Amino acid sequence: MALRRALHFVFKVGDRGRAAIFFRDVLGMSVLRHEEFEEGCKATCNGPYDGKWSKTMVGFGSEDDHFVAELTYNYGIGEYRLGNDFLGLTLQSSQAISNARRLGWPLSEAGEGIYLAEAPGGYCFYLLDKEQPQTDPVQKVSLAVSDLQHSTHYWSNLLGMQVLESSSEKKSVLLAFTDSQCKLELCDIGGPVDHGTAFGRIAFSCPREQLPELEALMKKENQKILTPLVSLDTPGKATVEVVILADPDGHEICFVGDEAFRQLSVMDPTGNALLDKAMEVDKSNEWFAKHNKQKACA
Repeated sequence: MALRRALHFVFKVGDRGRAAIFFRDVLGMSVLRHEEFEEGCKATCNGPYDGKWSKTMVGFGSEDDHFVAELTYNYGIGEYRLGNDFLGLTLQSSQAISNARRLGWPLSEAGEGIYLAEAPGGYCFYLLDKEQPQTDPVQKVSLAVSDLQHSTHYWSNLLGMQVLESSSEKKSVLLAFTDSQCKLELCDIGGPVDHGTAFGRIAFSCPREQLPELEALMKKENQKILTPLVSLDTPGKATVEVVILADPDGHEICFVGDEAFRQLSVMDPTGNALLDKAMEVDKSNEWFAKHNKQKACA
């Protein structure tokens, strides 16, 4: 499955301004592209919401060879309930640690040479105190599972990821499609996985011809398919095809056709300005305050 690659993790953000400060100014990521939508995504990319929303891709480099973050912002939602499903994203960057200290962003020690910084919404980011590499500094995404053996079978035997490491002491496994990509760490928490309302989604690409085969395999194995093969349009950009799955603990997994996705994900040099403009003209907070209301807590 070497042709499959890890793409991004989706974070729901209730405060787009604070999120921009964290990802741009603290972590040092760049805005790769920004898109506004008038209605909800038919593959629920923005969650189960029908209203206006935006998608901002941020990362340390091109989506062709970097694992990035997708920030989804629903205009009417101000806060999401965090579950225990997302355990953290680990990246190597002493510069991010310096940025956090300079900006007064809270840091706590999480081990020798490892610092924990929380993104708005409570998402955990683990920063390794080493020089940021020229290649992708994002090392792994950690997700909670309730039955490590069952989950390992799903991700390895059905989705084709390689088991790179296994630790009985930590009750975890480390997987990837290739060793050079961002890794997926599954950690057994010894109980049910709660996704809250902040639940994210991890995305991978594969050759477009593999999507029907993947869907057929999941049907044959009686695995959950959240969104059967569907085409998604982005105004003025490429149309991509996706299949959305759910693993045994309900973690959402998006597989997208690689050929069209590479066209869609070309870096937009105006992305940063588009995000700033969108935040500037977003009067949703003022509207809710004027009408003596609060944004919904999902």
